[in-house]
Amino acid sequence: MKLLVTGGAGFIGSAVVRLAIARGHSVVNLDALTYAACLDNVAEAAQSPNYAFEQADIRDRAALDRIFAAHRPDAVMHLAAESHVDRSIDGPGDFIETNITGTYQMLEAARKYWTDAGKPAGFRFHHISTDEVFGSLPNDPSVKFTEDTPYDPRSPYSASKASSDHLVRAWHETYGLPVVLTNCSNNYGPFHFPEKLIPVIILNALAGKPLPIYGDGSNIRDWLFVEDHADALLLVVEKGELGRSYNIGGENERTNLELVKTLCGILDQKRPKASGSYADQITFVTDRPGHDARYAIDPSRIRTELGWRPSVTVEEGLEKTVQWYLDNEAWWRPLQERHGVGQRLGVKA
Repeated sequence: MKLLVTGGAGFIGSAVVRLAIARGHSVVNLDALTYAACLDNVAEAAQSPNYAFEQADIRDRAALDRIFAAHRPDAVMHLAAESHVDRSIDGPGDFIETNITGTYQMLEAARKYWTDAGKPAGFRFHHISTDEVFGSLPNDPSVKFTEDTPYDPRSPYSASKASSDHLVRAWHETYGLPVVLTNCSNNYGPFHFPEKLIPVIILNALAGKPLPIYGDGSNIRDWLFVEDHADALLLVVEKGELGRSYNIGGENERTNLELVKTLCGILDQKRPKASGSYADQITFVTDRPGHDARYAIDPSRIRTELGWRPSVTVEEGLEKTVQWYLDNEAWWRPLQERHGVGQRLGVKA
C-alpha cells in the first residue's frame, strides 16, 4: 500500500512512517516542517527506497494537487495539525488555519484525486484526531468516552480538531469520500517533542529544574504508547469500516501527579541523583485555563471489530521512554532552543 502521511515529521506521524516502512508499505511524508517537526524522527525510514518526502503546507491546495498527482497514494493518513493546548490558548489563529482550513484543503484535494481516478473502491482518507473533542469526564471509572459521546471541546485546540472531524464526516456523507476516523488518548514515547508533559518532566529532572505540575496534579489522562498507536492507525486504515470512527486508548489512566512520580522513580533507578529523589523537584504551578479534569477512552469498538489492544502498560512504556531520552541527548538538546520550548505558555486567557 502507498500511504500519503501528513505531518510525518511530527511525533505521532513519524511513528506511523517508521512502522509503515518497516512493514513494507510505501510512504510519502508530507510535512511543512514547522517548529515541532524534525526530520531526524524519520532518518532511518528515509533510507528506504519506499520513502519519499514532500515539504508542503496542507493549506496550499496547488501543492496538494501536485503531490497527489505525482505519487498517486492508495490511502491518506492525515495527522498534520497544531497540537499543543497551551499554544492554542496564546495563539488560536494558527490552530484554526492549520487544523480546520488545512483539513478542508486536504479533503478537497483527496476528493478531486479520488474522483479523477474513477473513485477506486480501495481508497481511504484516514483522519487522526483526539479524545479532547469530547470534553471532560467526571472522576468516575465507569464513565468513559465512546464513539457516540457528544462533542464538547473546551480549548481552541480541541475545538479546531472537533471542527476538522465534522468536516471529514460531512465529506463522507455529502460527497461519498471513503473515510475512517480515529480519536486517541494522550500519546507518549520516543521522539516526543520537548514541550509536552512527559519530556518536560524527564528533561527538567535531568537538568535539576523544577518539575511543573498544573494545579494540584489531580487531572487524569489515559496514556497511550506512541508505537502502539501507530500499530492501531495502520490497522484502521487497512481494515476499518468506511464512515466509522474508532477510539484508541492505552487503558492506562493516571493522575498527572501519579505519572510524574512514576517518572521520578524510574529516573531514580536509571540515573540516581547524588542525594534525594527527583520527586523533590516537583513544583505545583497555576493551572491551565479550562483544564479538562479527566480523559478516558472505552476502546471496545476497536478491540471487538479489529482485534486491537495496547501491548504495553504505562509503567513499561514510561521506562522505555525514559531510557530513550537518556540515550538520545543529541536529538532533544537542539530542540530545546526552538521558539517557546521551555517557557510556560497558555496563561494569557
